[in-house]
Amino acid sequence: MNYRIITAQEAAAYINHGDGVGISGFTLSGTPKTVLPEVAKRAEEAHAAGKPFQIDLYSGASTGDAIDGVLTRAKAIRFRAPFISNPTVRNAINGKEMAYCDLHLSLMAQDLRYGYMGKVNVAILEAIDITPDGKVYLTTAGGIGQTVANLADKIIIERNTYHHTMGLHDVYEPLDPPCRKEIPIFSASDRIGKPYVQVDPKKVVGIVEVNMPNEQVIFKELDPVTSKIGENVVNFIKNEIKRGTIPATGLPIQSGIGNVANAVLKGLEECDGIPPLDLYSEVLQDSVIKLMELGRVKAGSTCSLSLSQECLKHVYDNLDFFRDKLILRPSEISNHPEVIRRLGIIAMNTAIEADLYGCVNSSHICGTRLMNGIGGSGDFARNAFVSIFTCPSTQKNGMISSIVPMVTHADHTEHDVRVVVTEWGVADLRGKCPDERAKALIENCAHPDYRNLLWDYLKIAKSGHVSHNVAAALGMHAAFERNGDMRTTDWSIFA
Repeated sequence: MNYRIITAQEAAAYINHGDGVGISGFTLSGTPKTVLPEVAKRAEEAHAAGKPFQIDLYSGASTGDAIDGVLTRAKAIRFRAPFISNPTVRNAINGKEMAYCDLHLSLMAQDLRYGYMGKVNVAILEAIDITPDGKVYLTTAGGIGQTVANLADKIIIERNTYHHTMGLHDVYEPLDPPCRKEIPIFSASDRIGKPYVQVDPKKVVGIVEVNMPNEQVIFKELDPVTSKIGENVVNFIKNEIKRGTIPATGLPIQSGIGNVANAVLKGLEECDGIPPLDLYSEVLQDSVIKLMELGRVKAGSTCSLSLSQECLKHVYDNLDFFRDKLILRPSEISNHPEVIRRLGIIAMNTAIEADLYGCVNSSHICGTRLMNGIGGSGDFARNAFVSIFTCPSTQKNGMISSIVPMVTHADHTEHDVRVVVTEWGVADLRGKCPDERAKALIENCAHPDYRNLLWDYLKIAKSGHVSHNVAAALGMHAAFERNGDMRTTDWSIFA
């Protein structure tokens, strides 16, 4: 089949007010580059004429400013799922200017198939190429490309000649109940699907020619706190192997994105107590590429190559080396509970705050203001061999404690949080009753400035299986909102 070559503006004309639009990609990688900015322009023109124009936007995870930011400033998004990181869209959600559904990333494709999100009218896929019979070779991320292509009435292809990841993808979509079979992944390096997304060629309304890199991934430099957290995590894994609770051969690791994750991965570079490992994760950063070249990571299964432009070019220039070590999967598979449980993942994710009994808030500031969303942390935490949550012990120059009596928003209950790590140490919560958990978190993870305050809270708590003072449980948060400093908390008013 011969496909029409169209401009981004012509492609945008296929997207109308009220449409559900599904896109390829995961984080800043593999997302379309040119069509959605033109949709934003259409929305601005419609609004100027007094007409409505908004879409529902479905993606694998967050996107960058070129999509979420541009569309939000044009007031072109009515509904968004499943994860965000752009400050513009974050402000719109917190200001109730946009509807947002926060959910586990492993569920996004499935929920679309089940019809919980509404209709997918248009799919936009960034691809290296498309064949006449509809084989679409995606660029640097898996995401939900196959699912939205199946569901959409119309498909737009952005053929991006900047990229050439041919052969890295492993596209597999599970059956729906009641005929669902096992997902036959038994090691991180297993390939079970196709290297392309199969689409119906008749749905393809056109190809937009593009030559653009992904938006640049920028991380903060490691500081003494994040470096210490990384060191504590590495030492914990090393000690677990030494005492035999983790096999001597090691287990696959999952690491979230950001500077704490980079600190952990950096600690693996020259750690003689940890063998070379596999990575089974949703994102893969620059540090993993270095670990592969050092022989410290054997294989990297991921949904997204969240790499700097320099590192991505290095991978492209050395594809013969990386082709059998990198596997790009759909997010439904990279984050699938069945596979995570089978492989025995060591999961490492970040927390905003953890309470005295191990519940973790990873998405909302003071229980109300969305930060990014739960992302894939729940997929991994519930099903991991060991689920580790990391965070600095304080924020805002010590005015906020990350260890609190009760979290203001519970993304992960105490049943799913096995280990908490701050720069002060490790709280191993496995096999501990609530009182023992509280002791471990206060003594090992809380900042010294807050330890007595947390012990004093327990003195006024009503004793039970879990000890709490219902009126005072959020007292530290209330003190921060009132005085700008949790250290001003006065428990005597609740005694």
